[in-house]
Amino acid sequence: MHSAPTTSPAAAPGPYRSKTLATWLGLVGGPLGLHRFYLGGLGDAWGWLHPLPTLLGLWGLHRMDQLGQDDRLAWLLLPLLGLTFAAAMLQTILIGLTPDDRWHIRHNPALAGRNDAPAAGWGAVIPVILALVLGAGVLMATIAFSGQRYFEYQVEEALKISQ
Repeated sequence: MHSAPTTSPAAAPGPYRSKTLATWLGLVGGPLGLHRFYLGGLGDAWGWLHPLPTLLGLWGLHRMDQLGQDDRLAWLLLPLLGLTFAAAMLQTILIGLTPDDRWHIRHNPALAGRNDAPAAGWGAVIPVILALVLGAGVLMATIAFSGQRYFEYQVEEALKISQ
């Protein structure tokens, strides 16, 4: 009689990837791509696309703090921070809402289809809720800020033309 081999997450080929940890990394370090590096290693090209716009956005925030809202470079750079943050929160939500069986098929193939495979549970649900609240708030604030600055710029240009 043939029985299925029983392996623990530690004995599985390749590193074990926790959905709960990936979700929390997306929430806490998503704008820097930490969740991508955890899942795909340092060779993950999408992970390397996170830090640059985040740092540029932080530079824009610093410029706005130092030079005020009239600094055009700052109001061009600052939305990068908001959009990168919102994108990271969306990725966090997608990671956390991935069904456990699909998670294991993709990231822990040795555990796929097994009844004793670890389940994420509330440990992944809580960061999903926080990511939804934070991501939506940051996205709305980014859109409002960008729209405000765009229309203020349009009014300034219109006043220059009318004089």
